[in-house]
Amino acid sequence: MNRHDVEAAARRLRVCRTPLLKSAWLSDRCQADVWIKLESVQAGGSFKIRGAYNALMQLRANHPGVNEVVTASAGNHGVAMSLAARDLGISLRVHVPGTAPEAKRKTLVANGAHLIEQPDYDAAEQGARDDGEASGTMYISPYNHPDVIAGAGTVALEMLEDKPDLDAIVVPLGGGGLLAGAALVAQEHVRRVRVIGAEAEASPVFTAALAAGEITPVTVHPTLADGLAGNMEPGSRTFDLVRDLVDVVALVAESSIKTAMRSLVWRERLIAEGAGATGVGALLQGGLGLEGARVGVMVTGRNVDEAVLRRVLA
Repeated sequence: MNRHDVEAAARRLRVCRTPLLKSAWLSDRCQADVWIKLESVQAGGSFKIRGAYNALMQLRANHPGVNEVVTASAGNHGVAMSLAARDLGISLRVHVPGTAPEAKRKTLVANGAHLIEQPDYDAAEQGARDDGEASGTMYISPYNHPDVIAGAGTVALEMLEDKPDLDAIVVPLGGGGLLAGAALVAQEHVRRVRVIGAEAEASPVFTAALAAGEITPVTVHPTLADGLAGNMEPGSRTFDLVRDLVDVVALVAESSIKTAMRSLVWRERLIAEGAGATGVGALLQGGLGLEGARVGVMVTGRNVDEAVLRRVLA
């Protein structure tokens, strides 16, 4: 994969080109020139619509007879897939963990997806892969799929088109599809751009894998960043891409994620779910050596349950 795959996805997609806005308070706090990419205003409430549409459009173009797919999701990928599948006339089954927010579940059902609940995210992924194999239905990974990665990479492509002098991009990190796509774009940019992954401390999947030199299962703890929680599937291509192309993976404490969610509401009047705010949490936590730099940070989603948001703001 390379930047050309991302550029091809950008030509193919018909999604919202989201704003890239200067954040005065975050710039002051971080002693840097900080710009926020608002994927939280994207259709479906997250960046995931990009990868979902790209994958299903390519599927329809290359396999016109396929009319059913299965996937796994902590919520946002499933919502995005349900929107794309509905528009393209494709039936969808989504395996979800029991921790998936109620707001995302309701949206999935409203969009016509069939939900299959599993005990946790790792079980949801395994269940979806098994489902696809047993039923002969094509399985589309929420992160380990070239068209999903290419679609996700269009977020970084837009950022560097709108502000080509960025020195660094900070990206929330779960399964690695978004970070891998961003790194593919950045590596072929006209100037050097640092790519930084922001991983929830409660789910240190890439931190452990990079330390071990291979994908290593970890214990995943409860986190506000539920969309980032869960192990990688064995052999995921995102591990190689992140290992080879990404500069830093930073662990973000739960307290920093909470502070980021709260600060985005009070300072920017923006609602962000935990996963969506983790990049901002990494900046607030500090230690990334970005003082004086021009920094773009992705706020990737807004789909948080009301009860969780109330608790965070209390």
